[in-house]
Amino acid sequence: MTPEELKQLTKADLLALARRADVTGRSKMSKAELVSALSSNDSTGPAVDAPDDPSDTDIAFTEVGELDDDAFDITFREIGTDREVSAPGSRESGRARRAALNERLASFFEPGRRCAWTSLEGNTCGLPVVVDDTACVLHGSHDLVNIVLPLGGHLGFDTWPAMLRHLWMASYETDPIGLDPVVAEMTWHLVNFLYFDYFRVEVEGIEHLPMDGPAILAANHGGAALPYDGLMLTAAVANESPIPRRLRVTATELFNIIPFLAPWFRKAGGLYASREDVLHALGAGSLVGVFPEGEKGFMKPVWDAYEVQRFGRGGFISIAEQAGAPVVPVAIVGSEEVHPAVTVSTRLAKLVQLILPDQRVDQIAVFLNPIPLPVRWKIRFHPPVGPDHPGQDPDPLEMLERAESVRRTIQQSLDEMLASRGRRF
Repeated sequence: MTPEELKQLTKADLLALARRADVTGRSKMSKAELVSALSSNDSTGPAVDAPDDPSDTDIAFTEVGELDDDAFDITFREIGTDREVSAPGSRESGRARRAALNERLASFFEPGRRCAWTSLEGNTCGLPVVVDDTACVLHGSHDLVNIVLPLGGHLGFDTWPAMLRHLWMASYETDPIGLDPVVAEMTWHLVNFLYFDYFRVEVEGIEHLPMDGPAILAANHGGAALPYDGLMLTAAVANESPIPRRLRVTATELFNIIPFLAPWFRKAGGLYASREDVLHALGAGSLVGVFPEGEKGFMKPVWDAYEVQRFGRGGFISIAEQAGAPVVPVAIVGSEEVHPAVTVSTRLAKLVQLILPDQRVDQIAVFLNPIPLPVRWKIRFHPPVGPDHPGQDPDPLEMLERAESVRRTIQQSLDEMLASRGRRF
């Protein structure tokens, strides 16, 4: 296959080809690295260029489904086997992508080794041991705050009994501002259904994500009902980056004052949208996700979808400079169509303020569909923009200019993604 043809495949399909070509280190490669390795004829493995005669190879494909304007998916059957390889964006590819993710995550654990930690009551741990460590994710020297690895060695509901056991025993430490790794992983499992199967999220530019140290991910906002974009962005960082990093997403008062919701949000790794919380996370070397549009972006009516609103006073730039952290612009297509808002209401906003007087909201979006629409998502990460004066507060005018530069980058990316977009569902 040519490099151009390889670029059209999903990462899961590239990993399948890399396994057949015996590409060394494939589980930790980015999509671009896989394309490069599969396109070359060096020591990383045999080339996979399609020959003129399909019968001369085991990696030839023939189309068994016919694509028309109403078709959602294309399915290809591998010659000589009964295995089907799903086309990018198809629902069937969710299983393949999950399998590829679990294969990559398994490379971070020592095969067959179990944690020997024992509680004061004599309860043993028994979770898999992390590579280059002497214990599991919970009880070793693993960085629970910044790196996210499955406690049971893979993602699956069969690991929940062990996680619930450790949650009940409280056999591990939590983050000072609330992160509970067990609750966060259980949330990860649930969110992956939306990520792989419902919204079928595709990711571009994951290689731009810093693999160590702090960074702020600034993205466009949407949703109208629930912040699906925060959940999908968190899952994209954990699922697609070569080193699965944890993203700490910020939220306003609503997610920090409602009973039951607020404790879960904190334990899952969320941050209050305050300077103190964000600086604490960045100081610990974490990735922090922010949505500078705020409520203006979240409550946009459908006719303003993907029109990125003003980024406030650019406070996230000031925080990034003070913490010495780069800013990664992120463009998200899909979030603003999950619950299309037919109008916005100031009266509903006043009613909400009567019930929750601390909630800052001027308008409430009114949408008709109680169930989120299964829109296909795409998330694009842009190269990070480093701080100009680390440790200092920038000039207010410079801060606004840099915030506007980030906003323009996201807007231009959204325009490009929408122009080249295929079917929405």
